[in-house]
Amino acid sequence: MSAPAKLQEPELARRHRIGKVFEWLCCGSTWFGLVVLAVLLVSVLWQALTWPAPKVKPGASGPTVAKAEDSAIPLSKQFFTNYDSRHPRRAGILAPIWGSLWLIGLVALLSVPIGVGSAIYLEEYANEGHFKRLIQINLSNLAGVPSVVYGILGLTAFVRMFGLFGKGGKTLVLNLGFTTLDVPLPFERSLIAGALTLALLVLPTVIVAAQEALRAVPSSIRIASYALGATQWQTIRHQVLPAAMPGIMTGVILALSRAMGEAAPLMMIGALTFIAYCPGEITNVGDIFRNPHGLVDAPFDKFTALPLQVYNWINRPQADYQHVAAAGIVVLLTILLLMNTAAIVIRHKFQKSTRW
Repeated sequence: MSAPAKLQEPELARRHRIGKVFEWLCCGSTWFGLVVLAVLLVSVLWQALTWPAPKVKPGASGPTVAKAEDSAIPLSKQFFTNYDSRHPRRAGILAPIWGSLWLIGLVALLSVPIGVGSAIYLEEYANEGHFKRLIQINLSNLAGVPSVVYGILGLTAFVRMFGLFGKGGKTLVLNLGFTTLDVPLPFERSLIAGALTLALLVLPTVIVAAQEALRAVPSSIRIASYALGATQWQTIRHQVLPAAMPGIMTGVILALSRAMGEAAPLMMIGALTFIAYCPGEITNVGDIFRNPHGLVDAPFDKFTALPLQVYNWINRPQADYQHVAAAGIVVLLTILLLMNTAAIVIRHKFQKSTRW
C-alpha cells in the first residue's frame, strides 16, 4: 500500500464515524418524536374512555351507587347525540360536529372553485411578467400568515363589513320561490362569516397546491392536444385537469383538514362556545328534506365548531371536563386522520389510472 493511501485511512475512518453518529442522531430524533406522540395519544385516549374516580365524602360508608349517566364512558353514543351541558357527564358534541360539517362544506364551496380557477389562470393563461411575479410572491407570503390575522380580517370584513350598514344593520329579503331568505347585513357572528374567514385562510394553500399539480403535467400533453386541433380550453379541460387532479385533490383535502382544526379565527369573529341547537335546526339528514327552509337559513345561524368547543372544555375548572375535552380531541383527530387518508387514497387511485 502506498504512503498516500495509508495517510488517507484515518481520515476515511473519521468520516465514517461522523456519518454513523449523524445516522444515530437522526434515528433517535425520529423515535423520540414517535414515542412522545404515542404517549400523548394513549394519554388522551385513556382520558376519553374513563371518568375520574368519584370522591367519597368523609364519614360515608358502604358502596356508592353511581347513576347510569355517571357510569358511561365520556366517548359514548350519548356524546354524539347530546348538546353541550353545564353538567360534564351530560355534555355532547352534536352542535359543534354539525357546525364543523357546515363550515367545511361552505369552505369547500367557496375556496375550491376560486382556488383552482386562479391556479389555471396563473399557469395556463397569464403571461410572465411583473404582475404575475407579484401575485406569486403574495400567495407564498399569505400561505404563512398566522391564522389569527385572518380572524381579525374576517371580523372586520364579514362580521362588521367595515361598518357600512350602520350600527343596527339591515336585512336583505330574497325570494327563492319555495321560501324567502333573510340575509343580515353585516353577517355578524354567523356561520357564513366563519366560512368566509376560513376560506380566505386556506385559499393560498389551495392555489399553490393546484399550481404545483398543473405545473407537473408534461408540456408534451399540451403540445399533442394542440397538434390534434384542440383549443386551449379543451386541452385544459380534457387533458391537463384530469392529469393534475391527484395533486389538486390532495392539496384541497389537506387545506380543508387545516380549516377543520382551526380555532383562533373562529374565536376572533366571536363564534359561540355554548350553544344548544344546530345550524338551521338540522340534526340529521332527514331534517334536510323535512325542513328545506332550515337548509337555506343555516348559513346565517349562530354556530360553534369542534376545536372551539374543545378549547372551551379545557378551560373549565371541573376535572370531568378534561375527560370530555379528551373525547372531543379523539373525535377531531379521527376526522382529520380520515381526511388525510382520503387524500392519500385519492392520489393513489388517480395516479394508477393516469397513463402518459
